[in-house]
Amino acid sequence: MTALSVWFAGSRPRTWPAALVPVVVGTAAAQERPDFLRAFLALVVALALQIAVNYANDYSDGVRGTDDKRVGPQRLVASGVVSPSSVKRAAFSFFGVAAVAGLYLSSVTSWWLLLIGASAIAAAWCYTGGPKPYGYRGLGELFVFVFFGLVASIGTTYVQDEDISPLAVGVSVPVGLLAVALLVTNNLRDLPGDEVAGKRTLAVRIGDRPTRVLYAVLVVMAFLSLPYLSLLRPGALLALLALPAAVVPIRSVLRGAAGLELVSVLGATGKLQMIYGALLCVGLALGI
Repeated sequence: MTALSVWFAGSRPRTWPAALVPVVVGTAAAQERPDFLRAFLALVVALALQIAVNYANDYSDGVRGTDDKRVGPQRLVASGVVSPSSVKRAAFSFFGVAAVAGLYLSSVTSWWLLLIGASAIAAAWCYTGGPKPYGYRGLGELFVFVFFGLVASIGTTYVQDEDISPLAVGVSVPVGLLAVALLVTNNLRDLPGDEVAGKRTLAVRIGDRPTRVLYAVLVVMAFLSLPYLSLLRPGALLALLALPAAVVPIRSVLRGAAGLELVSVLGATGKLQMIYGALLCVGLALGI
């Protein structure tokens, strides 16, 4: 593999939909005509944070030895392909990119966004980094829902309207649920190794079967939220067309997919999130 392909793989592109979808949906939920520069910079913030947290997790899990025995794509530090210090620098470089873009958005909207941005960076690092990583205590799903659902979607709408609307809050919920479903898939795949390594993710805490049920509930709830959203903007129901894309991953998880099979489920969940987000975006934009 070339150096570039190694770093690209280490950025975990299957998780990128968790960053892209909130911005697209949040922009479509705006009441005003979108400012595309602000939308682009919000996208930069979200994607840079996603890549940063992926590198940060690679670094922290790698130096702790959590990733020494795992299923799925290799990790940069655990595999020895890249030095820990290089991965750590990459993480903070992307945190810096997010901070610069966020600083501009704060300057043209409200400076209190700096506090939100700083909290997001701290949460990203402390997921597996620091003396007491909350990802090792079963709190990862909660923080993903908050920051890749509520904060990312509502924040994107705010930089457009400089206001928080019921629609912005409403659309953030299914976006957050699908982002959590991505993490649940990842933690389900890594459950055996995490248990041995002492990483007490939610999947480790509640066990294999409840985690599979949780995955299905999260995806189903994302679709069940659409009737409420349609009361605010009828076009939101267009996202129901994404339902067929949910059938295969739910079926695979409930039937006991494990190991490398869950890598495919992770990709399918990201694809579902992208399809759902794109359809919801179109429906919101059309209004109908």
